[in-house]
Amino acid sequence: MRLSIIIPTLNEGAIISTLLTAISGLRSAGHEIIVADGGSSDNTVIAAQPLADKVITAETGRARQMNTGARAACGDVLVFLHADSFLPSNANDLIISGIKKSGKSWGKFDVQLSGGYLILRIVEIMMNWRSRLSGIATGDQCLFICRELFDAVGGFPDLALMEDIAISSLLKQREYPLCIREKVITSSRRWERQGFMRTILLMWRLRLGFLLGEDTQRLAQVYQQK
Repeated sequence: MRLSIIIPTLNEGAIISTLLTAISGLRSAGHEIIVADGGSSDNTVIAAQPLADKVITAETGRARQMNTGARAACGDVLVFLHADSFLPSNANDLIISGIKKSGKSWGKFDVQLSGGYLILRIVEIMMNWRSRLSGIATGDQCLFICRELFDAVGGFPDLALMEDIAISSLLKQREYPLCIREKVITSSRRWERQGFMRTILLMWRLRLGFLLGEDTQRLAQVYQQK
C-alpha cells in the first residue's frame, strides 16, 4: 500500500523545506510527496523541487490544489498535509496498519498545536473530542483517504473555505473515520498572532456561517481579513 502525501502551498517558502525534509523518510520508504502550489510569488516552488517527487501548479484555493494533487498522485491512499504541520515519524505505518486492521477507508490524526500555552492544550482536547464525536475532521488533522473512496465522493467540493468539513460530511455518510491517537503537530502561529479568544470566536463564526449556508467565498474573505 503506497501513500501519496499531497501538500497545498501558497507562499510557504520560509517553511516548505523544513516540512519536506522532515518527511523525507516517507519518500525514502517508497511513498510519494506531491506539492500542489497555488501560484506562489516567493521561492516555494524552487525550494520544494529537490525535496518532492512532483511539484505541480494548480488554481489558487486549497480544495482545487488538493484535487489537482490527487489527480497527479499514484498512491493507493491520499494523505492531505498542511505545509505548517508535521506528521508522526511512523505516520506511514500508522495509516497503513490502521486501514488494514479497521477496514476503514478514511481517517485522520489527533492534533497538537505547536505553542506552549496552557490554553492551547485545552483547545487541542476540545478539537480532538469534537472530531471523534462528530466524525468530522479538519485539515489540520491530516485527512487520509483511500483513492477509490476519494474518487467515489468526487474529491473535495470546490469551495473557497471549509472544504475539509464538506468532504468529511460526504465521507461520514459512508463510514465513520479511523481516528489515530498519535498527533500531527500543527502551527499555532495564527492563534498566537491574533489572540486565543479572538481565534476561537472566529472559528465558531465560520463554522456557524457554513452550517447556515453562507457563501464560502464570503467566509474566506472574513477568514483572510482577521
